[in-house]
Amino acid sequence: MIRWMIVIFLALLLISWFTPLLHRLGFGKLPGDFRFRAFGREWFLPFTTTILLSFVASLIAQLI
Repeated sequence: MIRWMIVIFLALLLISWFTPLLHRLGFGKLPGDFRFRAFGREWFLPFTTTILLSFVASLIAQLI
C-alpha cells in the first residue's frame, strides 16, 4: 500500500511539473476541454487532453 501511495505522489508531482509545458504546447485548450466558474472557483475538466495523452502513452508503451 505504501508503494502505491509513493507512485501516486510521484505521478502527481510529475504532472504538476509538466503542466506549464503542456499548456504552452496547446494542451488544455483543445475542443472538449471545459473551463467554467462555479461556487466562486474556476473548474477545469480536460476530457480531450486526457484522451489524447492516454493514446500517446499507450503508443509509447507498445513501442517499448
